[in-house]
Amino acid sequence: MALAFCGDEGNSTAYNVDHGVLNNGCFVDALNVVPHVFLLFITFPILFIGWGSQSSKVHIHHSTWLHFPGHNLRWILTFILLFVLVCEIAEGIVSDGVSESRHLHLYMPAGMAFLAAITSVVYYHNIETSNFPKLLIALLFYWTLAFITKTIKFVKFCDNGVGFSQLRFCLTGLLVILYGMLLAVEINVIRVRRYVFFKTPKEVKPPEDLQDLGVRFLQPFVNLLSKGTYWWMNTFIKTAHKKPIDLKTIGKLPIAMRALTNYIRLNEAFEAQKVCKASSSPQGSRSIWRALCCAFGRPLLLSSTFRILADLLGFAGPLCISGIVHNVGKGNNTIRPQFLSNAYVLAVLLFFALLLQRTFLQASYYVAIETGINLRGAIQTKIYNKIMQLSTSNMSMGEMTAGQICNLVAIDTNQLMWFFFLCPNLWAMPVQIIVGVLLLYYLLGISALIGAAVIIVLAPVQYFVATKLSQAQRSTLEYSNERLKKTNEMLRGIKLLKLYAWEHIFHSSVEETRQKEMTSLKSFALYTSISIFMNAAIPIAAVLITFVVHAHLTRKADFSPSVAFASISLFHILVSPLFLLSSVVRSTVKALVSVQKLSEFLSSEEIGEEHDKSSELRSGDNHSKYQAVVSNCLICRKKKSALKLVFCFLFLSTLAQITNGFFTWTPEGPPALSNIDIRIPQGQLTMIVGQVGCGKSSLLLAILGEMQKISGNIFWSRCTRKRKRGSVAYASQKPWLLNATVEENITFESPFNKQRYKAVIDACSLQPDIDILPHGDQTQIGERGINLSGGQRQRISVARALYQQTNVVFLDDPFSALDIHLSDHLMQEGILKMLREDKRTIVLVTHKLQYLPHADWIIAMKDGNIQREGTLKDIQKSETELFEHWKTLMNRQDQELEKTIIESKTVLERTNLRRTMYSREALLKDDEEDEEEVTESDDEDNLSSVLHQRAKMPWSACGKYLSAAGILLLPLLVLSQLLKHTIMVAIDYCLALWTSDKTDQNNKDFNHSRYSKVFSILCCLGIVLCLVTSIAVEWTGLKVTKKLHSSLLNKIILAPMRFFETTPLGSILNRFSADCNTIDQHIPATLECLSRSTLLCVSALAVISYVTPMFLIALVPLAIMCYFIQKYFRVASRDLQQLDDSTQLPLLSHFSETVEGLTTIRAFRYEAKFRQKLLEYTDSNNIASLFLTAANRWLEVRMEYIGACVVLIAAVTSITSCLYNELSSGLVGLGLTYALMVSNYLNWMVRNLADMEIQLGAVKRINGLLKTEAENYEGLLSSSQIPQNWPDRGEIQIQNLSVRYDSNLKPVLKHVNAHISPGQKIGICGRTGSGKSSFSLAFFRMVDTFEGRIIIDGIDIAKLPLQTLRSRLSIILQDPILFSGTIRFNLDPEKKCTDSMLWEALEIAQLKHVVKALPGGLDAIVTEGGENFSQGQRQLFCLARAFVRKTSIFIMDEATASIDMATENILQKVVMTAFADRTVVTIAHRVHTILNADLVIVMKRGVILEYDKPEVLLEQEDSVFASFVQADK
Repeated sequence: MALAFCGDEGNSTAYNVDHGVLNNGCFVDALNVVPHVFLLFITFPILFIGWGSQSSKVHIHHSTWLHFPGHNLRWILTFILLFVLVCEIAEGIVSDGVSESRHLHLYMPAGMAFLAAITSVVYYHNIETSNFPKLLIALLFYWTLAFITKTIKFVKFCDNGVGFSQLRFCLTGLLVILYGMLLAVEINVIRVRRYVFFKTPKEVKPPEDLQDLGVRFLQPFVNLLSKGTYWWMNTFIKTAHKKPIDLKTIGKLPIAMRALTNYIRLNEAFEAQKVCKASSSPQGSRSIWRALCCAFGRPLLLSSTFRILADLLGFAGPLCISGIVHNVGKGNNTIRPQFLSNAYVLAVLLFFALLLQRTFLQASYYVAIETGINLRGAIQTKIYNKIMQLSTSNMSMGEMTAGQICNLVAIDTNQLMWFFFLCPNLWAMPVQIIVGVLLLYYLLGISALIGAAVIIVLAPVQYFVATKLSQAQRSTLEYSNERLKKTNEMLRGIKLLKLYAWEHIFHSSVEETRQKEMTSLKSFALYTSISIFMNAAIPIAAVLITFVVHAHLTRKADFSPSVAFASISLFHILVSPLFLLSSVVRSTVKALVSVQKLSEFLSSEEIGEEHDKSSELRSGDNHSKYQAVVSNCLICRKKKSALKLVFCFLFLSTLAQITNGFFTWTPEGPPALSNIDIRIPQGQLTMIVGQVGCGKSSLLLAILGEMQKISGNIFWSRCTRKRKRGSVAYASQKPWLLNATVEENITFESPFNKQRYKAVIDACSLQPDIDILPHGDQTQIGERGINLSGGQRQRISVARALYQQTNVVFLDDPFSALDIHLSDHLMQEGILKMLREDKRTIVLVTHKLQYLPHADWIIAMKDGNIQREGTLKDIQKSETELFEHWKTLMNRQDQELEKTIIESKTVLERTNLRRTMYSREALLKDDEEDEEEVTESDDEDNLSSVLHQRAKMPWSACGKYLSAAGILLLPLLVLSQLLKHTIMVAIDYCLALWTSDKTDQNNKDFNHSRYSKVFSILCCLGIVLCLVTSIAVEWTGLKVTKKLHSSLLNKIILAPMRFFETTPLGSILNRFSADCNTIDQHIPATLECLSRSTLLCVSALAVISYVTPMFLIALVPLAIMCYFIQKYFRVASRDLQQLDDSTQLPLLSHFSETVEGLTTIRAFRYEAKFRQKLLEYTDSNNIASLFLTAANRWLEVRMEYIGACVVLIAAVTSITSCLYNELSSGLVGLGLTYALMVSNYLNWMVRNLADMEIQLGAVKRINGLLKTEAENYEGLLSSSQIPQNWPDRGEIQIQNLSVRYDSNLKPVLKHVNAHISPGQKIGICGRTGSGKSSFSLAFFRMVDTFEGRIIIDGIDIAKLPLQTLRSRLSIILQDPILFSGTIRFNLDPEKKCTDSMLWEALEIAQLKHVVKALPGGLDAIVTEGGENFSQGQRQLFCLARAFVRKTSIFIMDEATASIDMATENILQKVVMTAFADRTVVTIAHRVHTILNADLVIVMKRGVILEYDKPEVLLEQEDSVFASFVQADK
């Protein structure tokens, strides 16, 4: 066969130029080659030799600066041009195939044009990114020449009468238009940029983002090809494989995507709504929806357009399959000259349609998710700004809890984000369904409508199941929250539970809630399995009904393989939007609810900034100050008596004043503070005193403007500020810490001053604590860091107030958790020396009346009223009774404190800190086992092994998960899945044989019944197996989750106390919350999805290989590509997923800590600083989410392109086999249908593999905790050997006792010997760290007794079962712990006592009147942590709880630390009288409380220093006890 440009035919008409050279078609084609050759010759040297040496005038960090006008249009036109040129090449080859000679001119010019088009876009991209526009002149010439030569060819076609009926004419016309448009784009670049033909070119600057090296998210800046294929992510994914991804790696967000930018956009939309709808509520649901659409609607329209285009292109698959199978059927085994009747052409068109469809689909997903992420950031910022203005009463009275706000941020903003992601489906789905049904009707006629009706009728059932699933999930969530609440309380109070031997009560309580949760989970699993079953079974049922009806009722109808397999593909397309419908509807409903919640939140009450009512003293001369005072006085005169006029002139030396103030927490409720008339003197120390619950803290908050004012006025005197008041350094009663380092907590956004910082640390005695911390003052504390004791937290909170340079300091009961030495040191060095000497105004709420002589001004409170205010001398003169009462309580003179060396931390606290340090390291290993950081060594083997670990799947965790399912379920699970997919293949194979036989016989009497029976049986089997597999997966999940949670709870509740001291509470709680939730709900679904997608891909590849074995050759390189893509993706995806989760924690934590510390933040006036931190956290979370989205799109595009290659190779090999090897057309249809399936499921397989890898981490972590060793609860004595009423006398013998907290720590008690007689009252005292608390814990075997023994009533406690020992003793701890429930439950969870016994205990604890006043009395509700009671009241409840037990040995471990002195004195008397017959061991916080004890033990560094009667010790001059008493006066 001859090969020549114009063909080598006998008659040389191809070379005839008699009618003019331009009338010769071959010459015109040759002329068309010239522009392409010109471009290739001009551009190749520039591209490859190195024009790059010409340096750009503008230096940018990224080679992605796209600044030429018409950039995107050029890329789109080039893509269309390439497609048209491929069609021209194909048309030329097909046309050429009918002749004997080869005519190169039919397709060679198009081939050259194709090369030139690719070169043009590569050349353009390089010139644009290097900013060297003058070289674009080559493209100007090229487009001009190409346009001219193609126009000549088109004109000649018109002259020769070639019209629209010819494809070649249409293609040429299209090319003329495309070249013309590209020429216009090029001319526009010259016009705008003026780089040639103009004297002064236009200077342009790159965007700010591209000048910033920190911006690494380049999706908005790259060219169209890179945008569509996420090519720019290649470098990132490769880097991720070499080293773990962190926040530094992913850099900053581009400006347009930052939370602030999006918040401004959203706020503008809200403002526009306010202007439009001035009459209606600007924060109503409708207004919010309008604002959201106005701010974020445009990208959603773009996403919807992409989605509709992708869905329409999706129908190319079934149509091309139909065409290919039809054309290779019997009698069609020759290559046809018609272009669209050619099977190979259809295969190539199918390939391009798939590429384009997948690109549009991923673009739609990306745009929708990006919009959702931007919207989430904007809404979170808006919520935060609202939080900053929230009324405190909303929070304190439970109208708006921290949990609700965190739910709004964590759940509702995500619901809106997912709604926006699914939003394009609302428009795309109807289009997809309508087109699908029409095509089915075109192929199958009326029987198609019956099949479609099956799917459509079952859609409401699917929606019903989805609704039930959602309800079950909600119910599960409620029980899960309840279980977590109980688990959290159990873990927080674990020390108390162990000391009281109540583990079993709380274990049963958690298990009971877990059983309810499991019932709900069973419903969830049932509906999930029904949903999975319906997803798989509905297409089978639809296909079965359609084909049986089609074969039997419409006998004349076409039932060829082309119709059958195209119909199957269409049914698969049609099913997906109907299944998605339930998700979209559910998501829409959730979004409507979320917007309603958001609307309620945004319209909730804000704090009142009463600028108009406040009187402000402005700067100026004395005259203006005087005028301001007089004007105030005139107002006062109108309202008050003439006496107030005199008081007004005192205002110059007054910082703040409240006149006739009535304050409440709720607008409807009674006033919490009444008749408040007080003044706070400027530059002086004011003390607020009163009994527990009299409103001292409320008064501080009222002054700060946090309470709702019913009437009266608050006046602040500020000289240079326009605001109502300046910054106030406020330390709340409940210490509030940031999730930050110790240093950051103390400096609190203020500039660091080393000298001042050191002074504050010393004043608060924090240096010993800091020395113990693993990273000193750079150690993270707070919820995400090391858990500190109450005293440590309080001192850091006070240190923050001391460090600030504000003129005003409010301290709310800063001494409550500190011992006497620490209190004195803080008072002397901190409050008096640092603050008062600087003439700063201090307001101090305290119970420590011994500090009253230091006060310049005293405010005494009682029952929400001001009892008296004035100086101590004033009160002594006017309120002698009150003064005398105080005097008896003070027990000390105002004197200079002797400087004593203060050991400011207990050994327990120190060891706790050390252990927490170890535990932090253990936690890091636990959570990131597969992501071990490489130590600073250059060992390449070590590096490669770590990288290998990161790339490995956690198969061991997978094995543990599946093995937990049991020996019966596992084989059922595996066999049912394999059998199901075998049946699926058998169904399609049967259909291939059926349709092929019908086509082969091609007679009217073809008997369908044999095939239809087999087909029906197989389909029914398939449907049954779908049900079995879905139930098996969910059943497995239920069994595993039940077993793992039960084992975990049993292990944790019985773990030794040391475990809880060395493992952060958050870490243990995460196992019960996030990890259990993953195992409960996510792993079963992922496992099902993974097994389904994997087996579908395997069966599809097996079918294609069976149909055309040649496919196996091409499969090898594709499989290698798939392997490397998934390997790289999995590592990057896991890191990004963890980063997404880890950046969400600080964000949610910032919200919760802001809500908790709202009063402190507002007192400091730090709202702006905290808003800035929020923006940083939001941006960090959003950049991680965006990178994760881009990584998912990167994978899906590549996997779907590989899927498209599989389809192309399968099609080409099938067509070739059919033409030359007599392959039946039914098998060709089967192979192509399965090839299309591969392209759908390939990326799902990898995505699910990556998800499974992350989720199995939960199994791995829980298994890590299951290795914890339990406490030895068994004893040497059996229950029959222990007397029923032991210990009945309360005699204690301590013999050579030495204890330690751990085998690798030093002893905290050394060789202690003591004998306590029955009924004796023993006081133990000593400096902080002397071993007092360890002494009390030794009685309960909470510490490691490695030497000596304790004998109680003749029995060595080491021989007793732990449960028995702990249940027979009573202890009150320093930290008061109450559980949520009733007062009755808190006093007597074992339900052993009568009501009269409980009331008696409450009376002893001075609480009877408080409880009687509560609704429900003993059944009154106690909120979580006892937050509805004051600190002092909580401690009194703990005392009552211990009294209820009526044991003969009673231990009080610094139990009165949070109680005012008056109450404490009453209690001490009660203890001495009510427990006259019991042995009482009191560890003293205030030494004077043990002066009436029978014996006193003085301890120092773990040994007994003094041991005698108090009066004997007091008589000894050198007695340490005597010096303690002297210091405590």
